[in-house]
Amino acid sequence: MKEMTFREVIAEAMSEEMRKDPSIYLMGEEVAEYNGAYKASKGMLAEFGDKRVIDTPISELGFSGIGVGSAMNGCRPIIEYMTFNFSLVCIDQIINNAAKMRQMSGGQWNIPIVFRGPTGSAGQLGATHSQAFENWYANCPGLKVVIPSNPYDAKGLLKSAIRDEDPVIFMESEQMYGDKMMIPQEEYTLPIGRADIKKKGKDLTLVSFGKIMKVAMDAAENLSKEGIEIEVIDLKTLRPLDYDTIIDSVKKNNHMVILEEAWPFASIASEISHVVQQRAFDYLDAPIRKINLPDVPAPYAPNLIEAWYPNVKQVINTIKKTLDIIK
Repeated sequence: MKEMTFREVIAEAMSEEMRKDPSIYLMGEEVAEYNGAYKASKGMLAEFGDKRVIDTPISELGFSGIGVGSAMNGCRPIIEYMTFNFSLVCIDQIINNAAKMRQMSGGQWNIPIVFRGPTGSAGQLGATHSQAFENWYANCPGLKVVIPSNPYDAKGLLKSAIRDEDPVIFMESEQMYGDKMMIPQEEYTLPIGRADIKKKGKDLTLVSFGKIMKVAMDAAENLSKEGIEIEVIDLKTLRPLDYDTIIDSVKKNNHMVILEEAWPFASIASEISHVVQQRAFDYLDAPIRKINLPDVPAPYAPNLIEAWYPNVKQVINTIKKTLDIIK
């Protein structure tokens, strides 16, 4: 085992796969000479050269299209976005080309490509740089959507994403790149499409994913001191979504809260709420509650960000209301 940061395991996962398969390459803004905008490709240019670690102009539409085309011709590209907010510039390439090509070609072409980069808010970056688009991409058939919450999961899931025969959206966070964790030195992968119970409990099921899992775990640990045992599920993958793990937990705990760093309308939490009431309605002892961002663009002022972003106290109060401990 070795202690590694999130950014280090991202670089290591890509490098390990690139050593095995010469068809894999990394392309994006500042991934080469600058070692990545967040240093998540540090050392890769020196090892693999500028034919496989490629700096691009500020042209997401262009280099995403190159990635899709090269995937149709035997390559396995990893396309890095400085932030998924910038993927809106090339969403046509992702949605109308990468996601649709296998079906529209009658199975003649699959697109083994990974689109990766940070999602969600990261402090004072303004409204156009602080958006969570994972539910947008999860809405599109043909895409897989992965969003790890810690370095261990990130490495295993990224290796699986690179090996996948279909396009994968792999979402990180600027605020997680410095997170540290003990990582096995032997090779490992983690399956796409399987959630993880990060903490077992008997009183309520708390579902979350991505960096806001830290808030979920802090809330659960605080409630444990009061004798309230929360079962915390980390989805890890949004498409395919592991409904069975959620349903089994709700059938046991009879209460559910969903915590998501995204706007409330047509969110992942909305989809989960629908499926749970459809498959486990008779097991619920209280209505499902979901915690999302307020339905407004992200603010810039730090005091407004603090009020806008879900916090531990808000999660604890929502859980207690669901359990009818407070009104």
